Amino acid sequence: MIHVNTHYRDIAESYLFSTVAKKVAAFTAAHPDRSVIRMGIGDVTRPLCPAVIEALHAAVDDMATAAGFHGYGPEQGYDFLREAVRGYYGERGVSLAPDEIFISDGAKSDLGNLLDLFDQNNTVLVPDPVYPVYVDTNVMAGRRVIYADANESNGFLPLPDPGVKADIIYICSPNNPTGAVYNKAQLKCWVDYAVDNGAILLFDAAYESFITDPDLPHSIYEIEGARRCAIEVCSLSKTAGFTGTRCGYTIVPCDLVFDGMCLNKMWTRRQTTKFNGVPYIVQRAAAAVFTPEGQRQVRETLAYYRRNAAVMTAAFDEMGVWYTGGKSSPYVWFRCPGGMDSWAFFDRLLETAGVVGTPGAGFGRNGEGFFRLTAFGDADKTAEAMERIRKAAF
Repeated sequence: MIHVNTHYRDIAESYLFSTVAKKVAAFTAAHPDRSVIRMGIGDVTRPLCPAVIEALHAAVDDMATAAGFHGYGPEQGYDFLREAVRGYYGERGVSLAPDEIFISDGAKSDLGNLLDLFDQNNTVLVPDPVYPVYVDTNVMAGRRVIYADANESNGFLPLPDPGVKADIIYICSPNNPTGAVYNKAQLKCWVDYAVDNGAILLFDAAYESFITDPDLPHSIYEIEGARRCAIEVCSLSKTAGFTGTRCGYTIVPCDLVFDGMCLNKMWTRRQTTKFNGVPYIVQRAAAAVFTPEGQRQVRETLAYYRRNAAVMTAAFDEMGVWYTGGKSSPYVWFRCPGGMDSWAFFDRLLETAGVVGTPGAGFGRNGEGFFRLTAFGDADKTAEAMERIRKAAF
């Protein structure tokens, strides 16, 4: 008789955003005349930029000719895209070798797949509140998960506790869900902790393109010593609207050697065994993001979302609501009014204002009493949503 992975009993039956979607569907079915503004899921709404579309069309045309057709590509990514990513890092003073860059179908996949490199008995440290994928993928594999206490008093940016020992540490900056961003000194504390403890940092940089403060780091490799302890995962989903196109990249330095084994070589072996690579046409589109014209165009889109975030934070400032994020981040994380719990506020916000957000409790114990809104929506609807929230006067 077959035995299933019983660790699935230890995770919630429904993924957080599936639960949100079901509640919204039930509400709209019961109130078909109500206008609902969705500011919950962090999906982009602006179209792909012209440089990307042009590259997509050209790549499709390539596939229509014998000379330009591409079948199986290199699992690690085509050289033209790896070099483009390498140049992007180089502009910030981060030097990478081409074989340290791996093209993926998005950050979410690699954040789970990287766990193939590590033994089940490693202890995993994640911040609380946290992006649920970090926890669920480890629980599915039977690993022990412990939590770093992120809260209002530390600005939702926990630092290492010398008395806590962990082997795999997740850091997301700018953070999802809180929008908080680590500075260089804070990240240096985590790098030093990892080096001293022989631990690995899995650094999620999916939102780095939203950083506007020149003193804030975009990459963990801007921190001295990070090449000895960190893997960085990034995505074009939020940078360039690739949520439906699917492309990202993971950096695995050759310096990462544990138990006499090189993680870079292990990841290469893993990918060549379990992954057939990102489609040629998608990689051509991704390479266009890193051209001068592509960068100019995606910055215009990012500025659109930043203006949405500014509208949101201005409204909360006016209402005297405590929040983090909204600056160098597309997320605004705020305290629920009147001491309300986050799911109760979700229901109240939907019923009273017709606005959908994400309850903080869905991100962990420390998320209770907080709420997340995203800046990825339409500008007019964002302004309308904030006006509805003002008028609701919770």
